[in-house]
Amino acid sequence: MRRARAARLYAALATTGLVAACVTGVVVSMPEAAAATGGASGYASQNGGTTGGAGGQTVRATTGTAIHQALCSRASSSTPLIIEVEGTINHGNTSKVSGGSCNTAADKIELKEISNVTLVGVGNGAVFDQLGIHVRDSSNIIIQNVTVRNVKKSGSPTSNGGDAIGMESNVRNVWVDHTTLEASGGESEGFDGLFDLKDNTQYVTLSYSILRNSGRGGLVGSSESDTSNGYITYHHNRYENIDSRTPLLRGGIAHIYDNHYVSLNESGINSRAGARAKVDNNYFEDSKDVLGTFYTDAAGYWQVSGNIYDNVRWSSPGSENHPAGPDPQSNTTVSIPYAYSLDPASCVPSVVSVTAGANKGLKVSDGSCSPQTPSPTPTGPTPTPTGPTPSQPSGTNLSLGAGSDGSSKATGTSYGNVLDGDPSTYWSPAGSTGSVSVKWGSATSVSSINIRETAGSAGSIGSWRVVNHDTGAVLTSGSGAGVISLAQTSLRKITFEITGATGTPQIAEFETYA
Repeated sequence: MRRARAARLYAALATTGLVAACVTGVVVSMPEAAAATGGASGYASQNGGTTGGAGGQTVRATTGTAIHQALCSRASSSTPLIIEVEGTINHGNTSKVSGGSCNTAADKIELKEISNVTLVGVGNGAVFDQLGIHVRDSSNIIIQNVTVRNVKKSGSPTSNGGDAIGMESNVRNVWVDHTTLEASGGESEGFDGLFDLKDNTQYVTLSYSILRNSGRGGLVGSSESDTSNGYITYHHNRYENIDSRTPLLRGGIAHIYDNHYVSLNESGINSRAGARAKVDNNYFEDSKDVLGTFYTDAAGYWQVSGNIYDNVRWSSPGSENHPAGPDPQSNTTVSIPYAYSLDPASCVPSVVSVTAGANKGLKVSDGSCSPQTPSPTPTGPTPTPTGPTPSQPSGTNLSLGAGSDGSSKATGTSYGNVLDGDPSTYWSPAGSTGSVSVKWGSATSVSSINIRETAGSAGSIGSWRVVNHDTGAVLTSGSGAGVISLAQTSLRKITFEITGATGTPQIAEFETYA
C-alpha cells in the first residue's frame, strides 16, 4: 500500500538525520512570518470573522510551557494575544501552567476555554513534534505557519487522542493556515486524524496546508449522531498519501475548492449522514473513490463543478459504498455566503505546490494561478520578548559576595557555584527543573539579572520565572537563558525558577545588577 511505503521511507530518512529536511521541510530558512497575513478566508470570515489575537500583545515562545505561560499571563481568557513560536515544541518542554485566564495540560498544546489568540510560527519554523494542538470551548483562534507531526493515540508518547489538530465542544471561528500536518502511518501504527472537528464546531477554514502520510485526513463529526458541526472551508490544500477522510463529513456544510489530492488510497471526500459539500475546481490524481458516501448507508450529498479526475479509480456501488464516479454529478445545491476566487483546476497542482504548507513565506494564490505574498495585516504592538534580551547589563554584579540556596541540586554541584564569578563551575538541579536563589543580609535593589549557562548545556533552559522570595510575587517569566530585565525591586532574596527544560540545565552564573 502507498502509505506503508511512505512510512518506511520516513523511518529510513530519520535514521540518517535527514528527516527534517526531506520530509517536513522545517529546516528551510524563511523570513519572519507576520501573523494573519491577508486575513481569514472562507467560513472563518463569517459569524463576525476570525482575527485571532490582532491588536493584542505579541510574545515569543520556544517551548510548550512558554506557550501555556503566555496564555495564563493574560489579564483575562479573552484578552487578545499573539504568540510567535520558534523551534521544536515537544513533551520534554511542555508542562501544565495554571492561571485564571487559561486551562492547560501537560500532554498537548491546550487552547481551552479561551478566545482571541493567534499561534504563529516565525523565524526558522515551529515544529510540534509528537505533540498535538487541542482547541476546546474556544473561539476566534488562528493557527498559522506551523508543522505538527507524528501525534499518537497509542504507543509512546501519546497526545491529543492522536490528532495533529483537534477541535471539539462549542468551538467557533478558527482559521488554520499554511500548516503541515503529517503522520507516519495509520491507526495500527498509533496515529489518528490530522484535522478533526466534532461536538458543535463551526465556522472553520483550513487553507494552504499539507496533510500527508496518514491513515486518516480528518473528520467533521465523530459519529452519525454528531451532526452539529459545519460551515467548514477547505481550500488550496495538498492531501498526499492518505487512506481516507479527506475529509469525512457527517452533517453540516463544507466548501472544498482548489485542493490537490494525490494518492488517496481507499477513499477521499466522504459526505454522509446528510452532509452537503460544494466541491469546486479540485485536482484529484492517482487516487481511488475520491468522492461519495462510503462505509455507511446514511447518504450525504455534493455539488460538483470544474474538478479534474486524473487516473482516478472508482469501485462498484454496494450497500455501504456509494462512489460519485466514474462521472460525478451534483445531487444538491449549496449557497456560499462569502466572496472567493477560483483557480482553474488545471493549475491547482502547480500553485498549491509553492503555496501550501509551513515555511512557504505565507504565499497565496491571486485567483489566477499566480502565487504572491500579500502585505501583512497589522497585528498590534511591537513584540514583547518572553525571554532574556541579549544585551549585557552595566554596573556591578551584586551576586559576588552574596549568599545562595535553592530547591535542589545535582550530586557534585553547589548553590554557591552560581555566584563565584567562575564560569567553569555550575549549579544543576537534581532533575530538569528546580530553583536557585541569590540572597543578601539587607534589602538590595535589583533591576536585571543574567543567567549564564555552561557551554555544554547552552539552550537547555526552557521556561522560567523570576520570583521575589520575600513576598512570593512573580517578577517576570519567559524562556531561555541570558539577560532578564525587570522592574526595579528592593528585596533580600531573588529566585530563578526553571519550570521547563530539555535535559538537565547547568547554570554557571546567576548575576544580579541594579
